[in-house]
Amino acid sequence: MNFPTWTKPSLLGVAVGAIALAVLGFNWGGWVTGSTASEMSDSQSAAAVASALTLYCVANARNDPMSANKMSELDAVSSYQRRTFVEDSGWATPLGADEPNRDLADSCQDALNAET
Repeated sequence: MNFPTWTKPSLLGVAVGAIALAVLGFNWGGWVTGSTASEMSDSQSAAAVASALTLYCVANARNDPMSANKMSELDAVSSYQRRTFVEDSGWATPLGADEPNRDLADSCQDALNAET
């Protein structure tokens, strides 16, 4: 079978255009792969949960019988140990969870520091 002479340049143009479109789309067009989109949605949902539960954590801190002592200890603790302090206090453990939530502890200690 004989192809017309214009077929080869046309197919080459289509291939180059498709490659250029993919490069531009993924680099500057905001296109992402499925796994990247999944990672982005996981991190956004974790941040949303932490944001929603921050008031719960602050309420736990206020209702703690040892709140005054722990708040003064929190002020004395260095900034990079505050999340661990909030986790160890149990304020960042949501109902039904066995372990504290790290994102919740971060947002909770930020909210507690903003109050004082």
